[in-house]
Amino acid sequence: MTEILTEIAGGVMTLTFNRPDKKNALTAEMYAALADAFATAEADPAVRVILLAGAGGVFTAGNDLQDFLARPPSGDDAPVFRFLRALVTAQKPLVAAVSGVAVGVGTTMLLHCDLVYAGDSARLSMPFVNLALVPEAGSSLLLPRLVGHQKAAELLMFGEPIDARTAREIGLVAEVFPDAALAGEVRARVAKLAAKAPEALRLTKQLMKAPKATAAEQMAAEGALFQQRLGSAEAREAFTAFMEKRAPRF
Repeated sequence: MTEILTEIAGGVMTLTFNRPDKKNALTAEMYAALADAFATAEADPAVRVILLAGAGGVFTAGNDLQDFLARPPSGDDAPVFRFLRALVTAQKPLVAAVSGVAVGVGTTMLLHCDLVYAGDSARLSMPFVNLALVPEAGSSLLLPRLVGHQKAAELLMFGEPIDARTAREIGLVAEVFPDAALAGEVRARVAKLAAKAPEALRLTKQLMKAPKATAAEQMAAEGALFQQRLGSAEAREAFTAFMEKRAPRF
């Protein structure tokens, strides 16, 4: 059985964790497949959006502990580190559809996604301390930035799960849908993203992910790119389509 399903359609690469009998727990082979798929997506202009999902009504239970203990990651080229670097450096919009459990890296990877949508069954947890471990995937930096120090400390120090509604309230999730509607709602949204100007999306993500700057510094960075974009083929097509009252063709 292929444990990472890869599909490219309509400008979207969908990567599905496909090990439902093990709650989609991730092995070294799965991390390697994910890292390779990200590299393919970044190099392929036909891929405009990357979507992460899980099979069987579950996102992922995190690391397969037996596999992790038998083959602990060693060195920067370990599959798990290759995958995490791919998350950090991804230039194209990254979307996640989360239902069921999202444990450990199943939650911390969401901090690198541009948009996270959840089904109402979603349960997110980061129980690293409960396993005598520490946070990973940059979560000790990104989570406090996103939800504040106090809430991040609760999540990381107690390691207890939160439901989809709570995740939305604190900003971990953009929107929550009934489980039965999740796939369709996310498909509609990623299709909208895939139809937008790809370079404009990439640069927008770049601006949002850039290191913290003063408002003046950020305005200057935005202004330089804004002027550059005004002369781009994408902008010409967008303005022409607007005036001709038709959908743009990027």
